[in-house]
Amino acid sequence: MTQSPSPIGVAVFPVTPLQQNCTLVWCRKTMKAALIDPGASVDALLAAVRKQGLTLDAIWVTHGHLDHCGGVADMQDKTGLHVIGPHPDDQFWIDDLAQHGLAYGVPEARPFTPTRWLSDGDTVTLGETTWEVYHCPGHTPGHVIFFNREARFAQVGDVLFAGSVGRTDFARSDPDALLQSIVTKLWPLGDDVQFVPGHGPASTFGAERRTNPFVSDAAMQRASIARPASGPS
Repeated sequence: MTQSPSPIGVAVFPVTPLQQNCTLVWCRKTMKAALIDPGASVDALLAAVRKQGLTLDAIWVTHGHLDHCGGVADMQDKTGLHVIGPHPDDQFWIDDLAQHGLAYGVPEARPFTPTRWLSDGDTVTLGETTWEVYHCPGHTPGHVIFFNREARFAQVGDVLFAGSVGRTDFARSDPDALLQSIVTKLWPLGDDVQFVPGHGPASTFGAERRTNPFVSDAAMQRASIARPASGPS
């Protein structure tokens, strides 16, 4: 039985000194594309889109950290595109982009106003493809991820990495919420789902459930044993 070709294309371009995975996704039928998390290097990213023969349709943002959205305002100025995401709980991070940009070598970073904020259960369209949005707080309170069910593909920002999980030592981070986001929002999507994280190599949810020292099934079982349910005092 011949497997149907994927309805989407994916290319990854690390940007900023933190090597954040700006992800270009597109609908193969219409060649309409979105850039997920253009943290910097806007001119180079736009040139890469042109080289692929694509029409850039929107800017999608997973969360408000500098390395993920420091280039959004510049890209919006140069293209007039809509900015989709993140969840409004990350507004305070977006408000501080200029300050963080000076500190981390992205001087063009400045605040922006999303055309559309996202919430859990929303969908976004790209050409003839539909992407599901899941609100996954923990790393930041307003973090979202984008999932294409037909292609079995997700872009998860800094929620989950190959062999690790997102940091939770920032303002309004929540380690318990992060683990809950992974276990209750990502794992149910299926072990076969391939994902691009915000940094580092791609993986699958199944591989992380087997081997990730923070959120593997075995690690979560050990955590539940170590933290018994509270009872009457």
